[in-house]
Amino acid sequence: MTTQQIIDLENQYLAPTYGRPGIVLDRGSGNYIYDLDGKRYLDFIGGIAVNSLGHAVPEIIGAVSQQAAKLMHVSNLYHTAPHAILAQLLVENAFESKVFFCNSGSESIEAALKFSRRWAFAEGGEAKHEIVSFENSFHGRTYGAISATAQPKYHEGFAPMLPGMVYLPFNDLAALDQTISKEKTAAVLLEPLQGEGGVNTAQLEFLSKIRELCDERNVALIFDEIQCGLCRTGKFFAYQHSGIEPDVMTLAKPLGGGLPIGAVMMKPHVADQLKPGLHGSTFGANPVVCHVATAVVRKMLSEGIADRAASSGAVLMDGLRSLQGRHSDIKDVRGLGLLVGIEFEGEVAGLVAACQEEGLLVGSAGTNVLRCAPALTIDQQHIDEALNIISRVLDSRDA
Repeated sequence: MTTQQIIDLENQYLAPTYGRPGIVLDRGSGNYIYDLDGKRYLDFIGGIAVNSLGHAVPEIIGAVSQQAAKLMHVSNLYHTAPHAILAQLLVENAFESKVFFCNSGSESIEAALKFSRRWAFAEGGEAKHEIVSFENSFHGRTYGAISATAQPKYHEGFAPMLPGMVYLPFNDLAALDQTISKEKTAAVLLEPLQGEGGVNTAQLEFLSKIRELCDERNVALIFDEIQCGLCRTGKFFAYQHSGIEPDVMTLAKPLGGGLPIGAVMMKPHVADQLKPGLHGSTFGANPVVCHVATAVVRKMLSEGIADRAASSGAVLMDGLRSLQGRHSDIKDVRGLGLLVGIEFEGEVAGLVAACQEEGLLVGSAGTNVLRCAPALTIDQQHIDEALNIISRVLDSRDA
């Protein structure tokens, strides 16, 4: 089928929930992806921070084949090995915890909210149910997740939101003390590095104050590391930059190497409030996905992927800051590791399209931030290629 035929099929049969450019991606290899017409693109958005090891990774392909030939699904009515092995691997590289597996980032947020409220109910009854989250956050599209997302544009037309949500400014210490309450607050939810909201880093003083208040007032601290976890920021988990541990942590995007999986890691005091029947997922902890995720995590650990992300991210941001010196409408270059945002004076949709035309796939984070989230396996050649394309696009626009 041709590109246009496939686009026509989508327009006829698929719900119009996405705005897509006029290309059909067909295959990938390493850090490149190819459309149906054979054009090659350097992938600097990585399936929105999912393809952290690149495309067509031999270890991932092998893990899919190996487990699919043995057992693809039995549900959570029975024990299987892959999810237990994966849970052990995650816990041994994080903090003491128990793990719940689901199928996406949004599902992991839903579970984290439920588990935190269940713990808070045991601690303080029904009054202790409020969830504090922060402006410019993004936690997903399901009702609990979108309710916790403090951006009105995602709420429009879907009200009412889940009750008990409280929104505060990000990195603003002043409001914390007045809002986080021993009597009413069940949990505080935040991204250590906001992705969709503009690539904004939580300041150490801000995180420290939240942890202090949560400890003092018996409140669960939830870190959403769906996008920023698993080596993306230059540490295995983003919380390790600050050394401040959450009580609950959500994971998803890169964990399955391209297959759908979500996870909630919770410290024992939260996990101890759970029992059979309180939560579940038919497809959660699928043997194939968990076996693949184990291969992904092992490769990340054995090959020092976090360190590679840290060094490559520093080189990329240095190059982008050089461009900033030549283009006055670049307001800021920020991020951690290989989650990088370039803030412009105006909207970046045209720049995203122009980069695609030149063979570079990038994304946006809000309306005026260009987002780079490439595979963590990129090297100097890929960084130079991306910088050259972005420079060419900016020069052409300014000409």
